Amino acid sequence: KKFIRHQSDQFMRIARSSWRRPKGIDSRVRRRFKGQIKMANIGYGTDKRYRHVLPCGFLKFRVSNVKELEVLLMHNRTYAAEIAHNVSLKKRKDIVLRAAQLNIKVTNAKAKITTQENE
Repeated sequence: KKFIRHQSDQFMRIARSSWRRPKGIDSRVRRRFKGQIKMANIGYGTDKRYRHVLPCGFLKFRVSNVKELEVLLMHNRTYAAEIAHNVSLKKRKDIVLRAAQLNIKVTNAKAKITTQENE
């Protein structure tokens, strides 16, 4: 659930800011009046079993080189590799190739590769 900051719709200076707890003595949101925006609290937390789980059912594991990919050898049913943003095209191809051999899912396998080929 996305919690918007109180009065963020009225003021441009706080329109894009993150959640801040209202602390005013007369605040309607802090006093939890009916019809006001909901306050963030611990009850909205995600179930521990599903926290950080991607829609495909895997957990993310950031990979920068082929050697780091070997860590996932025994955990390829639980974790999916995600290639870091600063990895070059040549290394990306090596990682994707090795992941296919180890039967490891790569979440962003086509990233950068498709854009570089178009140019």
